[in-house]
Amino acid sequence: MTSILLAIVLGLAFGAVLDRVGASNPTYIGKMLNLTNLNLAKSILLAIGVGSILMFGGQMLGLVDVGHMSVKTAYVGVFVGGLLLGAGWAVAGYCPGTGVVAAASGRKDALFFIAGGLLGAAAYMVTYPNWKASGMLDKIWGGKVTLGTVPGAKYEGLTALPGDVLGIVIGLGFVALAFALPERLVPERAAPQPAE
Repeated sequence: MTSILLAIVLGLAFGAVLDRVGASNPTYIGKMLNLTNLNLAKSILLAIGVGSILMFGGQMLGLVDVGHMSVKTAYVGVFVGGLLLGAGWAVAGYCPGTGVVAAASGRKDALFFIAGGLLGAAAYMVTYPNWKASGMLDKIWGGKVTLGTVPGAKYEGLTALPGDVLGIVIGLGFVALAFALPERLVPERAAPQPAE
């Protein structure tokens, strides 16, 4: 019961942070994706970087159990699904997590997004045997692997580099990128002026 309560509290806190940084606002997401306002992208990069540093640093110090590490299997379907998710994110202005946060904050359009996501998941479940038979779900690059070898983890590393150190270095790279990115890469278009 404690773990369920902790999950609810952490979920609410995470949702509040997503809403606070603008991740539940499709306008902010659109501006991030068309590179006219990168503040949200900077927040995402910073969160990933700090999370990586804390997770891998915690593993090195013995504070985080490596057994909780979960690695997704690499297969072609993951990349196709990622492209579909990205396209859906651009069109709808939501990803699954931000859609739920937007619905919780009262955005009615997010309810349609959630319904569409559930419909898509149901369609995938019904057609799963076809996807499995197509070969798109066959393992590639060793299946469940990590970039570096993490001591005590059940996953193989693609390289002999120490995975914890590699995770911290990549995390530091994300943090540096978050601070180095300008506020925008593409200037916003000026609003059209009425003819006189």
